[in-house]
Amino acid sequence: MTTGSVSARRADTRRNHERILAAAAESLAESDEVSFNAIAKKAEVGVGTVYRHFPTRESLILAVYEREVQHLVDVVPSLLETHTPEQAFRTWVTEHLAHYMMTKRGLANALRAATRSHGELPASAYEALTGAIATLLKSNVEAGTVRADLDPETVLRGLSGLLYLDRSGDWKSQTASLIDLLWRGMCSHSD
Repeated sequence: MTTGSVSARRADTRRNHERILAAAAESLAESDEVSFNAIAKKAEVGVGTVYRHFPTRESLILAVYEREVQHLVDVVPSLLETHTPEQAFRTWVTEHLAHYMMTKRGLANALRAATRSHGELPASAYEALTGAIATLLKSNVEAGTVRADLDPETVLRGLSGLLYLDRSGDWKSQTASLIDLLWRGMCSHSD
């Protein structure tokens, strides 16, 4: 066996893994039902491939959750490079966190069911999310736009109101209102 064929096989395996996760995330945005057959069809792989990557419904749901959270974390540095700290925070909340929370209701229900049977959500995902918020807050503290005593977990709790957004309604305006409310409480000075 040549090194090239191993590499090609691994690349194919990684592509299939990602396609399965993307298909599952799309399915879970619509419903908390997980059909390995439907996901295989959407990912354009065989159902056996789905089971090889994710032997249980719970393992697939948790992998989708971790993938989605990782995206929320990974986007923060690029936002801070291209926006002011305040704009980065607002963009992250509006374009990433709010979108995630609105479209992942099925995932949330599936996660509740998965964790009932297999324990708690991975702490690493929660820590990664609070870490992303901490990074955004630190940048804003350095810019003098927010108070230095803010706790990222408290800010995350404040943002949990995004779960109640209706994606068929005026969610961007509602998100902006929530951010404005939180921002006034986070500001380093009163405006």
